[in-house]
Amino acid sequence: MAGQQFQYDDSGNTFFYFLTSFVGLIVIPATYYLWPRDQNAEQLRLKSLRRVHGRCLWYRLRLMKSQQSFVPTLKKAALLFGWAVFLLLAYKVSKLDREYQEYNPYEVLNLDPGATLSEIKKQYHALSLKHHPDRGGDETTFMTIAKAYSALTNEQSRLNWEQYGNPDGQGATSFGIALPAWIVDQKNSMLVLLVYGLAFMVILPVVVGTWWYRSIRYSGDQILINTTQLFMHFMYKTPNMNMKRLTMVLTAAFEFDPRSNKEATIRPTDNVEVPQLIRELGNINVKKKEPPFCYPYSLKARVLLLSHLARMDVSEELEEDQRFVVRKSPALLQEMINVGCQLTMMANSRGGFHAPRLVTIENCMKLTQMTVQGLQESKSPLLQLPHFEEEHLRYCISKKYKVRTLQDLVSLKDSDRRSMLRFLGEEKYDEVMGVLGSFPSITMETKLQVLDDEDSHNITAGSIVTVTVTLTRKKSHLFCFDLKQGDANKSKTKVWQNKSKGAKKTAKSKRKKLTKKKATPAPAKTKQANGSVTGNVKEDDDVSDKGSESDEAEVNKDSHSERDEDSDKHSDTEVDEIAGDDEEEWEALQQSIQRRERALLETKSKVTHPVYSLYFPEEKQEWWWLYIADRRDQTLVSMPYHVCTLKDTEEVELKFPAPSKTGNYQYSVILRSDSYLGLDQIKPLKLEVHEAKAMLDNHPQWDIPDTEEEDEEQEDSDGIEESEDEDEDD
Repeated sequence: MAGQQFQYDDSGNTFFYFLTSFVGLIVIPATYYLWPRDQNAEQLRLKSLRRVHGRCLWYRLRLMKSQQSFVPTLKKAALLFGWAVFLLLAYKVSKLDREYQEYNPYEVLNLDPGATLSEIKKQYHALSLKHHPDRGGDETTFMTIAKAYSALTNEQSRLNWEQYGNPDGQGATSFGIALPAWIVDQKNSMLVLLVYGLAFMVILPVVVGTWWYRSIRYSGDQILINTTQLFMHFMYKTPNMNMKRLTMVLTAAFEFDPRSNKEATIRPTDNVEVPQLIRELGNINVKKKEPPFCYPYSLKARVLLLSHLARMDVSEELEEDQRFVVRKSPALLQEMINVGCQLTMMANSRGGFHAPRLVTIENCMKLTQMTVQGLQESKSPLLQLPHFEEEHLRYCISKKYKVRTLQDLVSLKDSDRRSMLRFLGEEKYDEVMGVLGSFPSITMETKLQVLDDEDSHNITAGSIVTVTVTLTRKKSHLFCFDLKQGDANKSKTKVWQNKSKGAKKTAKSKRKKLTKKKATPAPAKTKQANGSVTGNVKEDDDVSDKGSESDEAEVNKDSHSERDEDSDKHSDTEVDEIAGDDEEEWEALQQSIQRRERALLETKSKVTHPVYSLYFPEEKQEWWWLYIADRRDQTLVSMPYHVCTLKDTEEVELKFPAPSKTGNYQYSVILRSDSYLGLDQIKPLKLEVHEAKAMLDNHPQWDIPDTEEEDEEQEDSDGIEESEDEDEDD
């Protein structure tokens, strides 16, 4: 291109500017994101959890990992090295000479700006005598002095310098490339091409291909796609899945196959140790020939999971593999629940096949609890507490105490509890009470309504029902369990029936009061002179009846007018009440919309409260499942919502379509923990479905009275006549 010049950096100074900027763009963000956080804060957090979680496996592993880990030290060393390089480059750049300086002839002649012509000639004469080549001076310096003298004395050169910054006039635009000249040198061309080819034709395609291959193999929850398909196949094949079958399907996941997951391992010692564990466990369907249950990786994972639930001791090598299987199981079970929900929605929308039964999905939830706590299905939930063994349960289930659940243990008096747990020492008893106080206590409040409807409390057939559930986790305290909820669940009579009966009783009592108020007053009694009390005489009634017709007419007129006024007052008050109710419903609707928008924009942390688990290998947070089910038909009404942000209070909306047939329906709002056994809650939900209102063909707001139409036609005709008269006048 004419008037432009491209040149490489011969001295390499510009390249240092580029290199300094590039290193700074890498080091500064990497320091912010990768610098190890304050280790003291983590140590203080672990220290605060020691009293309650000190015996947990994950706690002991975390302490060992923090003591043996060299990763934070390596990160710090790498970041410090990067900063050292960055500071060295910055120092190098600060020492570079300025190559591109503004041309100033006064500086060349060592004159002050604004010097007179005589001073310029005098200074030039002195410098030319000193630097003239004939007198042994430097030719380049002399040419520079002569150019500066010309720029200050020649009118055209002076104008060029003032306008373009150069006495010679406008020159070609120069573009510098921030690469040293040796890169484009012909001697180094093969080396540069080799580096470029290696970087862009080998390394980059391998990195992108590896990332792409990994991304297409995993789902959004980091579960292998093949595992999801496996779960879908067996849940479709066996809608009603018991715990034994569920364990086999879980351990057949491809996450445990070394060919699909590098974290899974098959050891030579497995041929000896795994059969030994099988003999100790007993019947675990070893002879089943159905693939993939008969594969070695599936059998090993099943044995390790069952030995974890039985709290059996295994060798050190198998213990590492067992921790891997146990650590992966909750996420895989959550994926099974998601698959069950998908199949249920497909069955409800399309039909043609049976959806998984409610017991299958609830078994997945229960198996998650069992895996986290390391307990078998038939074991007592009291074994979640420290220092509790099988032989100690006989003290709890005796006729005197009858303690079988955690709620029963909490409801005991302190003296009875201390007497029952006499096998524990003082320190162990305090530890058990501390652990028991850390267990969650959840209160659940439900609100049933139909949003975006005129009457939000009237449920019609086919409408979308919204159940707003407010979950509140009480502060950790020993006596925070909602025992009334458990008693209500145990009672045979339904809660909604009791409420309806009470409502009927109150309605009857109100009706009785109203009838008493409307009853005619007793006849007036007069006291005679002799002191005897007599009623009204019949003759007086007859006499009064003679002239009563006119009086009754007047009274009736007055009563009619009073009734009209009363009815107007009542109608006004009813309109005001309806308007107030509409405003309240509108405000509630707007608030719910705002809450949804905030929930979409706000990202809450999934760190809630650490779970007390004696045998789980990593720290687990308290999460919950919330859903509505029809326990009579063993079906899901609303899909399970995984509540992962319940720290203090959480509000969840569960939506489902109302039944197409009218009538009364009895559902259950169920809250299940994914970490603890025996803390589930079930709350009854009554649904009374009415017929849907018929659609109006002609809405009143579109009805235009005939008088208005006639008035409009008359106005139009008048306007036309006036316009005709005006035309004639014109």
